[in-house]
Amino acid sequence: MTTAISWTLTADPFKLLLVPSPASPAGTGVTSEQISSTPLAADGTLRLAAGGEMFDMAFHGEAGHGPLAVVVILDDITPDRLQAIDRFWSTMCRQKTPPDDRLTTPRRQRMRRMLQAVDAHYAGETYRAIGETLFLGYQIDAQSWVGNSVRETTIRLVRDGVKLVEGGYRSLLRRPRRS
Repeated sequence: MTTAISWTLTADPFKLLLVPSPASPAGTGVTSEQISSTPLAADGTLRLAAGGEMFDMAFHGEAGHGPLAVVVILDDITPDRLQAIDRFWSTMCRQKTPPDDRLTTPRRQRMRRMLQAVDAHYAGETYRAIGETLFLGYQIDAQSWVGNSVRETTIRLVRDGVKLVEGGYRSLLRRPRRS
């Protein structure tokens, strides 16, 4: 038996919190009847496949048959939540859905290098050996290694890889932003 895994609203900014609408929409609204064809998971989460996209939602209160509203938690990741609403709305209106840009191609490539670096680090390899493996063609002698940019990049990849492995993987659910 498989168990559906779902993230909390605070962990996954792309999970929508649906409530009965406090007012009738001026135009066409989304109703629970449009999205309730998928059974709820044990925690009340609904996973909807629409327009080739997957959306995780949670209901608060009785959905009823009327229009729905989305509650937006106002915090540091509100822009991510708004993008999730935009993607969901576009899909429901059969418009072109904006891409999910949480894992861009460069970010995916960096994650791969981070995991390779942290694996080598946990296996006891030196930063220099890791750098020479990750950045083929860089045979660096011991004297020039200390000031080399490959060294700094390798150290950052190991550091960030360790953070990812030790629980930072939830950052993958958020859009990248400059700190």
